[in-house]
Amino acid sequence: MPAVVEGIERAGRRLLGAADAFTNRLYGWRYNPLYQSGTIVVVMFLALIGTGLWLLLFYRVGDPWGSVSRLTANPWIGNWVRGLHRYASAGAIVATVLHALRMVAQHRFWGPRALAWLSGLVLVGLVLILGWTGYVMVWDTFGQRLAIEGARFLDALPILSEPVGRAFTGERAIPGAFFFLNLFVHVALPLGLGLVLWVHVSRLARPTLLPPKRLGWTLVGLLTAVAILWPLSMEPVADPFYRPALVTADYFYAFWLPFSRGIPAAYAWLGGGLVVLGLLLVPRLSRGERATRPASEVDESICTGCWQCYHDCPYDAIRMLERHDGRADVVARVAPDLCVSCGICAGSCAPMGVGPVARTGRDQLEEVRTFLGSPARVPGEVVAITCEYGALNAGDALRAAGAVVYPVDCAGNLHTSVIELAIRGGAGGVLVLACPPRDCRNREGPKWTGERIYHDRDAELQSRVDRRRVAMAYAGPGEGREAVEAVRALKASIAALAVPEPDADLDLVAICETTAAAEPS
Repeated sequence: MPAVVEGIERAGRRLLGAADAFTNRLYGWRYNPLYQSGTIVVVMFLALIGTGLWLLLFYRVGDPWGSVSRLTANPWIGNWVRGLHRYASAGAIVATVLHALRMVAQHRFWGPRALAWLSGLVLVGLVLILGWTGYVMVWDTFGQRLAIEGARFLDALPILSEPVGRAFTGERAIPGAFFFLNLFVHVALPLGLGLVLWVHVSRLARPTLLPPKRLGWTLVGLLTAVAILWPLSMEPVADPFYRPALVTADYFYAFWLPFSRGIPAAYAWLGGGLVVLGLLLVPRLSRGERATRPASEVDESICTGCWQCYHDCPYDAIRMLERHDGRADVVARVAPDLCVSCGICAGSCAPMGVGPVARTGRDQLEEVRTFLGSPARVPGEVVAITCEYGALNAGDALRAAGAVVYPVDCAGNLHTSVIELAIRGGAGGVLVLACPPRDCRNREGPKWTGERIYHDRDAELQSRVDRRRVAMAYAGPGEGREAVEAVRALKASIAALAVPEPDADLDLVAICETTAAAEPS
């Protein structure tokens, strides 16, 4: 199981890296729909609710196929609305698959993130049930085929006194209660889906539920245009005494149908159960080394109670508690069961008193000091600080462009004092290459780093640093060309500057103290 998931991770990173790079060149990272797959599902859900409420006004339980047929025949108020409903349901499945693939590719399903993974599986199940009941409500040949297969599966379970499949043999008319039940489930399940969606994002601070308005409305407009240009048609009405040789099926929701029809129901239950069980166990069986990384810790003797780590944590894993030791009024405290060890708190702490073990601001300064002390370092060279999930893939190209690559776990984990120390150590320029903000595996890393460098967000890049020598750019795993261009742009901008002399006194403790002193009390 771990090997399978790791293979999917690698394949997903390669596939998404290439697709993201191509799409970024077309739309830019802000409007890249591949980055917004999770929020696009919500847009599709809202479109389904809007069109579904309209379609519900014309649906008749006593005449399901006839009422839908009359609506479909009306090009002004019926066909395109039903088409938008159908295409939005397919769009929800496509966006869900892309979202799941990105979560697996970025290994975002273990530990505290397991709740989002498990609730996501529940959401997928609810969406599939919504699709199945929607097709059965039409009661055409495809809806009949779904109902018969579903009845066959239910009859294999020893829970009903009378076989469900008997209702579809033609011995008697399908009772209206059957269609009312499908209608009830189809209308009521969205309420449950909304509740599970709340659970899905409950461990996120500032969850983003919708894409940018321009992207959301563009997608709805495109689906509407498709619904108008390619109007839906009606399949033949369901007839228990006639089994057509061919049935037009929607394999977005009935992908399992070709596999299940030729095997006994018990085997279908067994196969489906094993697949579901495997998906449920993914967080447990494929945790990897990252799952064992320690949660952040707080050095309370240093904590100034500034609240910055609390505000910056993307997973609501930090609480501010009252303290009574004569220092600040409050002290930060990390909840280990919520912390994913992203390290963003380390980048937000000016006195460097919080962060995962060996990745606090002080630990970062020790590492960069060792890096600068290497005999290979040359005054005036450009240091490219790269996220290991992003531009680090283009390390060889960056070196060929004349940059020295300095990898970090996440740009959001980077303390700005590392940039200062690199420049004081003789670097001609420092380029921070972060993942595009909407593709950070730690959600808000590039956002907060940019705020600290350019907009004085605590812990900000100190004013004593020559800003002409500092730049920040975004580059995903497949955007080596963009990363190289950013290096060349920085080199060109600092070409006229004098080669800096390394600071003769790189006092690590002094740098920590001056950074802490700049923190407002």
